[in-house]
Amino acid sequence: MIYENIIEAKFISRPNRFIAIVSVDGDEIKVHVKNTGRCKELLIPGCTVYLEKAGNPERKTPYDLVAVEKDGKIINIDSQAPNKVVKEWLESTGKYSKVQPEYKYGNSRIDFYMEKEIPNKSVQPYLMEVKGCTLFKDGIGYFPDAPTERGTKHLKELTMALEKGIKTRVAFVIQGEGISEVRPNEETDPEFAKAFYEAKKAGVEIVFYLCEVTPNTLKIVSERGEAE
Repeated sequence: MIYENIIEAKFISRPNRFIAIVSVDGDEIKVHVKNTGRCKELLIPGCTVYLEKAGNPERKTPYDLVAVEKDGKIINIDSQAPNKVVKEWLESTGKYSKVQPEYKYGNSRIDFYMEKEIPNKSVQPYLMEVKGCTLFKDGIGYFPDAPTERGTKHLKELTMALEKGIKTRVAFVIQGEGISEVRPNEETDPEFAKAFYEAKKAGVEIVFYLCEVTPNTLKIVSERGEAE
């Protein structure tokens, strides 16, 4: 995916989950943060951030904060980006005869429903939940960076869907370069970690999407994990 009208700024503070104060050419402005997670390891006063100009000129915050620079590398923190790049990836591979985002299943809305044509067999259905990973430590990605009841609920529903012959996956989009594995953040969310390991043991596939990241682009370049 490509962002339009990206500019560079310096991060000053984050008064709440949705707003950040940044400096653009010496002027302090309020911008919208496209990630409600903590991001405390990334959004450090003085760090370089990247902003996309809002499409609506009447909006109170004229820019969206979409990426941050850390240790010389760009990390995309846009929480809407993972689903967009996964859709691009799934459609580009040609593996699936059907790709449907935001699929209603049970009491949840799962990120993707896919179908794959199996030679001499019926169509194989898939359910896939997508998680964006921006928390990195010692070459490993960790998810989540804040407790997520919704994420735990989805893992349990994917596990139950296996009993109906549906293949299920959890896909982690790694929004920074140099990381190829994501583990559950047991310290931050032990319930998610428990559900993750139970899902994996039951047969839910774990997939890692490695990305190329620049200030104005996010693109999946490879897929790793247990998926075909």
